[in-house]
Amino acid sequence: MKVYVVDNGGQWTHREWRTLRYLDTDAAIVPNTTPFHEISDADAIVLSGGAPRIGLSGELGNCAEYLERAEVPIMGICAGHQFMARFFGGECAPSGVPEFGKIEITVRDRDALFYQLPKTMTVWESHNDEVTRLPDDFVLMASSDNCRVQAMRHHERPLFGLQFHPEVEHTEYGAQIFENFLREGA
Repeated sequence: MKVYVVDNGGQWTHREWRTLRYLDTDAAIVPNTTPFHEISDADAIVLSGGAPRIGLSGELGNCAEYLERAEVPIMGICAGHQFMARFFGGECAPSGVPEFGKIEITVRDRDALFYQLPKTMTVWESHNDEVTRLPDDFVLMASSDNCRVQAMRHHERPLFGLQFHPEVEHTEYGAQIFENFLREGA
């Protein structure tokens, strides 16, 4: 399975790549300026986190083109999640309570990414901004006390967004979340 990790300038892009490699995936990190035709052989794509505030209103290279043209599973993490929400008509804003460190989330939709995982889990956060309105074609998958849209998925396409960081060792079941994501592309 070929997975491209799109580097949006996030601090943990290499951890995303490493987690995928541990799962025996042919993973490669590519800059977000990579033309779509150069990654069109992907079986899945991960849109990494990004520099502070980029998910709120910034552009993320060619990520819009990937979301438009790719017919494979795509997972946006942190800024990638926020960008995905904005791209499909959702809204983002500064967090009422920015989250850093360990946070407990409640899973509302245990299909797809959270398949066979507990209803509550501890995850690692690092964000000042968040998705404040889900795009119309998306389903809420998980929330925390201070962030309603911790995870989302598209109704029909294999598109997923996570506000938290599954690649960080402090996130419970992070590797299983990646495994469940990869299963969407198998």
